[in-house]
Amino acid sequence: MSDTKEQSFREEMLKRKSSDAKSLLMTKHEYFLLLEKVKVASDTAKKSNRQYYILGRYEILQCGDAEKLIRKQSEGSQEIIYFTHIDDMFDIIKRAHVACGHGGRDKMTKALDKYANITRDSIELYKSLCVQCQQKRKRSTTKGVVVKPILSKDFGSRAQVDLIDMQSMCKVSCSWIMVYQDHLTKYCVLRPLTSKRAAEVAWQLVDIFLLLGVPQILQSDNGSEFTASVITELKVIWPDLLMVHGKPRHPDSQGSVERLNCDVKDILTAWLGDNDSTDWPTVLRFVQFQKNSGLPFRN
Repeated sequence: MSDTKEQSFREEMLKRKSSDAKSLLMTKHEYFLLLEKVKVASDTAKKSNRQYYILGRYEILQCGDAEKLIRKQSEGSQEIIYFTHIDDMFDIIKRAHVACGHGGRDKMTKALDKYANITRDSIELYKSLCVQCQQKRKRSTTKGVVVKPILSKDFGSRAQVDLIDMQSMCKVSCSWIMVYQDHLTKYCVLRPLTSKRAAEVAWQLVDIFLLLGVPQILQSDNGSEFTASVITELKVIWPDLLMVHGKPRHPDSQGSVERLNCDVKDILTAWLGDNDSTDWPTVLRFVQFQKNSGLPFRN
């Protein structure tokens, strides 16, 4: 299936190259031919106008035994912008796409900005061939819901907590993810749970409170794991903690953390599919790091 997608991608990129005379797209043959022209122009004492033009736009970066064609660097610049050819483009975009957790076009564009001739069009083409992205696009959404926004002024003034059901992937010891998020900064903590028992949830909350501090308000849904006495007893330890619960059967009242839940599930599902694995607890901390730093996820 992957070979079919790669072939379709290359054929379409070749069509786009042939239809645009000013395109920076190049075949593998053209890439290495240009590489050779840069070397010849560099070694020639009396250069032609064409050779001056080539040296003004391109140079060669030696990477071990390999030679890479890069954009001519301006004086004092440390930024390296690579050129690639159509034969390698699919694999390069695929690696970035997986690293971004099958992210959107803008996230992909940022991850691939070190390539001069990987355009938004080529990224969109790759995404159109990605099965997981198409499935994500078909996911049903709730329409017509208007929720009064919750405003927070300081870090730790309000936090939200929720659980993600991972029982369909319970081939490992854990079957739930506890998601804790500071409402203002969107900083999150993800913890795998063996069950949704209130005692285990309370233990993880205590650990997070001792790490990040106790929020003034802790918001959760109306699940029994958050309304049980063992949770409410947290107020005995921290009397200033105010616990509030969302409306029953209205996840939109937990909007911010619900959106985080979707991101976490998308990244995990993409990683597990790409790596043919079910061991999601191991990778959970890396997902947390990605969400908190905004960096691409590497596996």
